[in-house]
Amino acid sequence: MSYTGKCACGAVTLQIDAKPLATRQCWCRQCQAIAAGGPTTNAIFPADAVAIEGALGASSWNADSGNTLTFHFCAACGSQVYGQSSARPTMKTVRFGVIDQPHDLAPSAVIWTEDAPPWARIDPTLDQFARQPPAPVAPK
Repeated sequence: MSYTGKCACGAVTLQIDAKPLATRQCWCRQCQAIAAGGPTTNAIFPADAVAIEGALGASSWNADSGNTLTFHFCAACGSQVYGQSSARPTMKTVRFGVIDQPHDLAPSAVIWTEDAPPWARIDPTLDQFARQPPAPVAPK
């Protein structure tokens, strides 16, 4: 399975050669800040399966999980490209918005639901985690 993608301006491109390890919608406060108040929607891939070309900027902070999260974005247009946790350097959390359509991805879980605002609409058919879920298992 493979996916391609690009940022809003096309300066950053992606080639992903793997099935996602997990797909999630995240309502943590950091994700709400970078997603203009809503959640981020993400696919987690093995880091070595994600090839990225183009200039990226980055910002890091300590998350409520205790891990350092680094968010990578297009240096030209600011589009979120992927996030990476210090706890899982072998994985990249790619934003659905940069993956070219059509694709077969949809969130299978919603995480950090305790941080969601009262108006949030959380799909009751998806697995839900109040805080940090267990890490996805990478294939060996």
